[in-house]
Amino acid sequence: MKVNTWAKTLAKCMAFLGVFLGLLYSFGGLIVDLLTVGLNWGTAMAFGALIIMPIAFGTVGFICGLISHLIISFIKKVLA
Repeated sequence: MKVNTWAKTLAKCMAFLGVFLGLLYSFGGLIVDLLTVGLNWGTAMAFGALIIMPIAFGTVGFICGLISHLIISFIKKVLA
C-alpha cells in the first residue's frame, strides 16, 4: 500500500508538536510539584509524556492525513 506524502508530513509535524508539548507538560509538572507537594509518582508519570505524547500525536496526525486525503480525492472525483 502506497502511503501518501500528506499523511507522512502531517504525522511528522504532529510528532514534533507532541515532543514540544511533552517537554512543556513534564517540566511544568516538575516545577509545580517542587513548589507544592514535592516529587512523587505523578512527577515520574509526567515525564512519561516525553514518550507517549509524540507517539499519540504522530498517530493522530497520520490518521487525519489519510482521512483528509480520502475526502479530497472523493471531492475531486465528484467535481471532475
